[in-house]
Amino acid sequence: MIWLHTKKFAVVVAGAILGAIAMNLFLIPANVYSSGFTGLAQLLSRVISDQTPLRVSMGFLLLLLNIPVAILGWKKVGRSFTIYSFLSVVLSSLFLTVIPIKQVSHDILLNAVFGGVILAIGVGITLKWGASTGGVDIIAMVLSRMKDKPVGPYMFALNGIIIMTAGFLYGPEKALYTLVALYTSTRVIDAIHTRHAKLTAMIITKKADEMKKAIHAKLVRGITLIPAKGAFSNESREMMMIVITRYELYDLEIIIKEVDPSAFTNIIQTTNIYGFFRKE
Repeated sequence: MIWLHTKKFAVVVAGAILGAIAMNLFLIPANVYSSGFTGLAQLLSRVISDQTPLRVSMGFLLLLLNIPVAILGWKKVGRSFTIYSFLSVVLSSLFLTVIPIKQVSHDILLNAVFGGVILAIGVGITLKWGASTGGVDIIAMVLSRMKDKPVGPYMFALNGIIIMTAGFLYGPEKALYTLVALYTSTRVIDAIHTRHAKLTAMIITKKADEMKKAIHAKLVRGITLIPAKGAFSNESREMMMIVITRYELYDLEIIIKEVDPSAFTNIIQTTNIYGFFRKE
């Protein structure tokens, strides 16, 4: 367990460093904006600096925006996810302050693409290890646990505000390059983690009772048990079918490895669900 937390911490640190590099070396020098709370903090920092004599760092604003979201996550999602997510935010704020803002390339398209890719790698590996970069990710987890509502419209609205504000204040070209960065980062995150909002896990195991108890202790999801028989071994087993959200995939993987490392698991895309989908 200690080794697992150590690896998870290392991944969160790496993700925060990659995010800070993407912002300070590519996106910020080119005035190309990120997505979510990071982009909102970036935009607010620029607007405050341009419109007032005050100078407020992006890292400080990012931390400030995430405090109420972290409190919400602590109450509604769980301590482990929220602690690592807020740790990611704190480290990101620190690295954004420590790493100097320096323009690597004068080509705005290269900055948008490479900034989006590097940022997405940091976000993707963090999500894959059961944490997040805070902000919208925590809100998405809360919504998926409480109301089973898609976070897409909320993300679209926030990013739409960022893009329109950037276009209004700094010209339509900045807004268009921001769109390039957002599209690039979205595609890379989907490739590293998963693009599907809901997933169906089909687990074939000899330890169905233990697996069921472990899953119910961690996830609030219904499970369907289906009798199964190996065609080659002729052994009787049980197949467990469970529908989860993308944010619960890491927890499920850990449970399966701990209870039955030899279990055969197939994770497939779930396009839609009709009927009862258990919620907290």
